[in-house]
Amino acid sequence: MSQSCLPVQAKMSKAKKVLDEARETQNRELDLVDKGISSFEELPGLFNMSNITRLTLSHNRISNINPGIANLLNLEILNLSNNQLRELPVSLSSMPKLRILNVSINRLDSLPRGFGAFPVLEVLDLSYNNLNEKVLPGNFFMMETLRALYLGDNDFEYIPEGLGNLKNLQILGLRDNDLLELPREIGELTRLRELHIQHNRLQFLPPEVAQLDLLGSKSVMKMEENPWVQPIAEQYLLGISHVIEYLKTETYKIIYNRHMMAGRGGPPPPKADKSKKASRVRA
Repeated sequence: MSQSCLPVQAKMSKAKKVLDEARETQNRELDLVDKGISSFEELPGLFNMSNITRLTLSHNRISNINPGIANLLNLEILNLSNNQLRELPVSLSSMPKLRILNVSINRLDSLPRGFGAFPVLEVLDLSYNNLNEKVLPGNFFMMETLRALYLGDNDFEYIPEGLGNLKNLQILGLRDNDLLELPREIGELTRLRELHIQHNRLQFLPPEVAQLDLLGSKSVMKMEENPWVQPIAEQYLLGISHVIEYLKTETYKIIYNRHMMAGRGGPPPPKADKSKKASRVRA
């Protein structure tokens, strides 16, 4: 065996050792971080371990998720961040107890049909992929149990109106996209306490943002690095509270409505160059 193969073999044997120990001790949490895993075939018997509640496979080289993962009926937390995933299986959204799904820092440019069917999902992290509004399945915003949605570092220019259906959402991460506007339905997210919209192409905010509780002691609103129209930019220099108060004024509502009626006239601000993103690199 060549010296170059030894580290990979060692990591594979470590993964098998973790599986064997978990079976012996009936451990319900599997930690397989940075084990050099590139395929679920390297984890024999994993899908028979139906008692598993947490599975961490971050920092590996996995490019596909075996649909058999849905056999893990008690799985509550699945972390596949920092892999090489290009697609997700349909079966994922049928998992009955899955509460937290992290597939950030991958190469996803699509989502399976029916992806929003998760029965109890509370946290979904899709940040740092290659997703946009065109690839969201029709039921994406039907996940009523969702408390946190992270879509940062993708290619969204718009967020569909269905966003307003996420009635339990408390955290919405949209930073580092290509957003040109937010839907007015964002005002329907009455439980929202964190809104991250920094590093986009936003010039206006819908007045409905002022209906949200984003000024409390535990609230967060990040909006820097956007080409805001002058009145918003001026208020932002004074603080987020000044922006919120300005959005409530009749003056701003008139300006915003004129902008919308004019068909968002004028050329949009330029996109950021994302050609060197790790998610763009082809293995």
